[in-house]
Amino acid sequence: MKHQIEITVNGDAHHLLVEAHQTLLDVIRDLIGFTGTKSGCEMGECGACTVVMNGDAVNSCLVLALEADGTEIRTIEGMAQGDKLHPVQESFVENGAIQCGYCTSGMVMASTALLDKNPKADIEAIRKGLRGNLCRCTGYTKIIKAVESARDGEVT
Repeated sequence: MKHQIEITVNGDAHHLLVEAHQTLLDVIRDLIGFTGTKSGCEMGECGACTVVMNGDAVNSCLVLALEADGTEIRTIEGMAQGDKLHPVQESFVENGAIQCGYCTSGMVMASTALLDKNPKADIEAIRKGLRGNLCRCTGYTKIIKAVESARDGEVT
């Protein structure tokens, strides 16, 4: 049995028919077609699927599509304004915080949600805000530096 939901993704309203078992990750990737949100562990452990839902970073693999009804979702595809990257994205590029790229969209989304709520986040707040987002390539030093640079407006 399918259920109708309405979610707004990156400013666009979507009226969708979903099954009770479908996750927000399934909807974003398979029904809407935004593949920047990655499917990693599908258990809420890796953070690759992180999106911003009503201002909070969430693991989209753990949110049922039915729970997302009526929400505002922001994915990595909604970050840039035309050809201009969002300051967090730009900072990740400038600071070399991207290796294989698999975790990048989740890291950027978690960082953006953090800085939107706490524009003066200190190092501990940054570490806490990125908790649950795993990276197997960078060792986190460059990622944390990128968040600090974005926070401090040090992006060109």
